[in-house]
Amino acid sequence: MATPSVQNNAARYGEENVFLFVPNLIGYTRVIFAVASLYYMPLHPRTCSLLYSFSCLLDALDGAAARRLGQSTRFGAVLDMITDRCTTTCLLVFLASAFPRWSIVFQGLISLDYSSHYVHMYATLAMGGNRQSHKQIDESRPWVLRTYYSNTKVLFTVCLLNELFFIALYLLSFSSPPPLANSPNFEAPQSTPSQSWSSPWSAGAMELARANKIDDSFPQFLLGVSSVFMIFKQYVNVVQLIEASKWLVRRGDLETRRNARLGKKRDQ
Repeated sequence: MATPSVQNNAARYGEENVFLFVPNLIGYTRVIFAVASLYYMPLHPRTCSLLYSFSCLLDALDGAAARRLGQSTRFGAVLDMITDRCTTTCLLVFLASAFPRWSIVFQGLISLDYSSHYVHMYATLAMGGNRQSHKQIDESRPWVLRTYYSNTKVLFTVCLLNELFFIALYLLSFSSPPPLANSPNFEAPQSTPSQSWSSPWSAGAMELARANKIDDSFPQFLLGVSSVFMIFKQYVNVVQLIEASKWLVRRGDLETRRNARLGKKRDQ
């Protein structure tokens, strides 16, 4: 919290309150909807999906507001990226518990997502100059990064459908496999979680409570529509990680070491 002296100085020199910029207010709203979706995530798939999707849609609105109002800030860029990474991670953590055999895949996706974006943002903000944004990609970078970051429609579509892929998997975790659910001898469990398991919060009780809440036809459709975009997004993450690492070495390490050697030679 700012001290009175800092607040007085800000008022005296007419400094803007970046924290109250419209895009950042939208960002805070995204966080609220994301947290609410996490609350409903274990047992209420429809409510969770609606809140989570609304948080994702606001991701496009804050960027448009920043460009329209001239309120693009580094704080806003970091807030946007942190919100994206954290919400996706929370969903993938749930999927890892819902599909334990595939948990290593979800863990890998979390690691790739964080590492590629962290290295990319660190490289651009640390060495790109005061006006450099992590979304400003020059012509020397691979076409996939230029296409992904330079076209807002491409960026929004890929990110939205990437999230839609994971939402579809999330909805599928609330339905039984088609052969089991469609079997003429299949009967839904009649016992409650507390009757079947010692604790209603155990993994088995939660799995039983989620069973057959959602018909799997719509999630399967969403999965098919979004799978290509999810794969493309992971490809972008790999390219981004490799290129940002190269840039760190070239612009950070090699130039610094070369300048240090030149400075030693001049001192000798």
